[in-house]
Amino acid sequence: MSVYLGIDTSNYTTSACLYDDESDKVISKRKLLPVKQGELGLRQSDAVFHHVCQLPQLIKELFADCSGDITAIGVSIAPRTAEGSYMPCFTAGTGAAEMLAAALNVPMYTFSHQQGHIAAALYSIDRLDLLHERHVAFHVSGGTTEALLVNDYDDFLSTKLVASTLDLNAGQLIDRVGVMLGLGFPCGKELEKLALMCDEPIKAKATLKGMDCCLSGGENIARKLIADGRSAEYTARCAIEFIYAAIKAMSDKIRDIYGDLPFVYAGGVMSDSIIRDRLTAESDCLFSKPEFSSDNAAGIAVLASVKDNT
Repeated sequence: MSVYLGIDTSNYTTSACLYDDESDKVISKRKLLPVKQGELGLRQSDAVFHHVCQLPQLIKELFADCSGDITAIGVSIAPRTAEGSYMPCFTAGTGAAEMLAAALNVPMYTFSHQQGHIAAALYSIDRLDLLHERHVAFHVSGGTTEALLVNDYDDFLSTKLVASTLDLNAGQLIDRVGVMLGLGFPCGKELEKLALMCDEPIKAKATLKGMDCCLSGGENIARKLIADGRSAEYTARCAIEFIYAAIKAMSDKIRDIYGDLPFVYAGGVMSDSIIRDRLTAESDCLFSKPEFSSDNAAGIAVLASVKDNT
């Protein structure tokens, strides 16, 4: 039995995971970073501090559930694979992984947070074959709204950016609207609950420039709806429909250029049932299971296994 440890210290979640490549099972632990009511996020210095405090306890809980020896360690070291991609919060996980690898005398493999999201999505739907095949992956979260052409120039999760947001990320729009409505941060699950209570027909129009989207208009629409006294349920549904319209329009444009490739949707925003159900009904696409959509270390642990066996 080979057991692989994955560590991911993203902007709002501390996470660690063990992957047993013989049973193909994961044990995952994660904890959100604390954000005060009414605030829209954390300073990076605070995020690093909370990761340093939370990660040892998560690792302790994780190892209490594991009887095997660690074969290798994977860790996310940056948001993306692009040159210059950097965020201080990932140094917390990187430092912990380096110490553990040295103490256990096992190899350490490094990946981007984005690669971890894609791998977690593929693992959750039993499509790890796509780690080595050409496909399109959307990574839609609070920090990213991007469409990537995967494995275009090599065969192990190489990524080429083909479309993105030009202003707000989708998760930022959700959180900003949620905070306007008095919801706790992060707001995704509560905003979705509100939106599902709205049965009024809503048709949102996407704003695209080429294949890129603009999402800041959704915040302006929500602010006006609130000022006009529209219900929280209607406002929430409008925000989510606005994001759906943008993702759908981007997907259609990408298909026009790159053809009928598999489309994979990952990231916390893609766990929204409204967006998922609408896209699935209109085109052939693959969605991460909800528990693997939000930030997690499962993909990083799986990638460590794949890399170690290559």
